[in-house]
Amino acid sequence: MSMCTICALKDGHPGVTLDDDGVCSLCKLDIAGDLVENFAYTKRVFEEFTRSGPNPHGEYDCLFMYSGGKDSTYMLDKFVNEYGKRVLSYTFDVPFESAHAADNIRLARERIPATFVLDSDDDSIKKMMREVFNRPAVKPGRYLDEKLPCVSCRSFFVIRAILYAFRHKIPYIALCADPQQILTMESDAREVIRGFYRTFGVRLTDDFFRGEIEQLLFADEADIPKIVFPFIAMRYAYDPDRIVAELKAKGLYASSPMETHCTLFPLLNYYAFKNWDCMFYKLNAASQRRAVHRDENYDRSTFSIAFPPGADLPGIEDRMKRVVMEIAQSRGDSVEHERELIGIMRELEAPEEAARFVAHEFLGMRDVAAELDITL
Repeated sequence: MSMCTICALKDGHPGVTLDDDGVCSLCKLDIAGDLVENFAYTKRVFEEFTRSGPNPHGEYDCLFMYSGGKDSTYMLDKFVNEYGKRVLSYTFDVPFESAHAADNIRLARERIPATFVLDSDDDSIKKMMREVFNRPAVKPGRYLDEKLPCVSCRSFFVIRAILYAFRHKIPYIALCADPQQILTMESDAREVIRGFYRTFGVRLTDDFFRGEIEQLLFADEADIPKIVFPFIAMRYAYDPDRIVAELKAKGLYASSPMETHCTLFPLLNYYAFKNWDCMFYKLNAASQRRAVHRDENYDRSTFSIAFPPGADLPGIEDRMKRVVMEIAQSRGDSVEHERELIGIMRELEAPEEAARFVAHEFLGMRDVAAELDITL
């Protein structure tokens, strides 16, 4: 299969095409207009949020979506201790949450003086993920289709947060996507809801949210919470290694980013390989290659997971696909699988302990799938 000569995206990647010179549509910035428009909107909302005073309609200035990952922990600390915002820290208890992320949440509750709220709906989110993983992929696919399970899960708990903020008259929702994610996420609350309806239809959407979200589509604009992306302000200075180092120095983070992945990370890779012949993080890796191509001295990472510049991405992707599909089909030797996965993660510069943690998660992929009634 042909691949882009710049970023190594394969011909046939959802929403991506190659020209006669072997350069993909993303490297040619064919979607630049949409990205710039989204970026401009998120920047305006962030600036509005920073200028806003105390919320006159309630005791909280913003609902802060807190996952226990490095980005949300870093920004929660800043919102409360530097920006002086009255913060409701909202955590949706995703049943696929890493134990390490849960540990970080406990650390934050002990050290950050915010109001912490835990929300949950295991049955609905599991039903939704079962629907996504088991439905056939629609070819040739649209941009981000290889991430559909992850995008759907995120949209689910973002909508739960929108509903919570709407009920409690909280005007802003802080969502700590990294600079790479910001460019590919919907920033308007109503559009998040409309997108969910488009993906799952009226019947399933009303079932998941018990018919409650329809009122948001017809509410007054002033009553709809606005989504704020805090990292929009530091997009050129985003450095995941520095963020982790600062958090660990404050006693707010006790793991590596690899260890705070949700437990569905192996299944997300399986979904991407099975349907789109790519690893889950291929767009992220391609974006980094694209940035380096434009500036050879580019040494910053604008992504939560950094990819070493010298990494053999096509080779890593092929090796990971072989292991993931063998595990899914109960083939091959588990000791060899573990050795290969640890080797891949170490090549991606994950620490030894984190590499072993991720490998163990992949080896347990079939058990997680069985628990959710996902067919492999």
